Amino acid sequence: MGNETLRVAMAAVGETADSLAGKVRVDPKTAGRWVSQGRIPHARTRLAVAKVLGREAAELWPEPFRRRDLPWFRKWAELEQVAISIRSYQPLLVPGLLQTEAYARAILNTEAPPQLVVVIDEVVLRRVVGDRAVMAGQVAHLAALAGREHVQVRVIPAESPWHTGLAGPFVLAGLPDGTELAYIDNQLRGQVVSDPVDVASLGRRWESVTGEALPRRQSIELIREVATTWS
Repeated sequence: MGNETLRVAMAAVGETADSLAGKVRVDPKTAGRWVSQGRIPHARTRLAVAKVLGREAAELWPEPFRRRDLPWFRKWAELEQVAISIRSYQPLLVPGLLQTEAYARAILNTEAPPQLVVVIDEVVLRRVVGDRAVMAGQVAHLAALAGREHVQVRVIPAESPWHTGLAGPFVLAGLPDGTELAYIDNQLRGQVVSDPVDVASLGRRWESVTGEALPRRQSIELIREVATTWS
């Protein structure tokens, strides 16, 4: 099935598969398959094509952004897909990249997946979301991902005292050019943070929450232990 949205966007600015391929440095046959067969290019290529066409990558290829395509989130979703490192702290829920299998696969199964480090509180593993079957599947999925070479999931034990991370969740992303950005959200919407002072402040909070968390191996053991309680 072809990509009609991409074809229309190319026609609007006078681009052909050959000319577009030259601008984003891919083989013309590859660019042709984006249109004729609906193939989805690598995240960095999607961003490059979107820039040439004056569109958003999520508009041209919405599939990688399913369930995460709220207008205010799209900028972060695109940054997340080109990041070389992602550090996420979540005190209440399993982080998004470890929730949705299809979306996580799109990022974590690339040729050069980001180094993903996640810190969660133990309550995330034990609070019922949905029902017991949902939790059994989610915690088992989390345990499987935590065993991957480029993924670290570290758990802050329930008996730990109050710490700075409990003020709210945040994510830090390192980009290939060395830039570091952050993402924070609340009950209304999320926000991409680019101010170096604010990013540095969140970096210090990250150091604080990782200091509270169990080491990687012990965290995996705890996740597996909790998984048995949901089965």
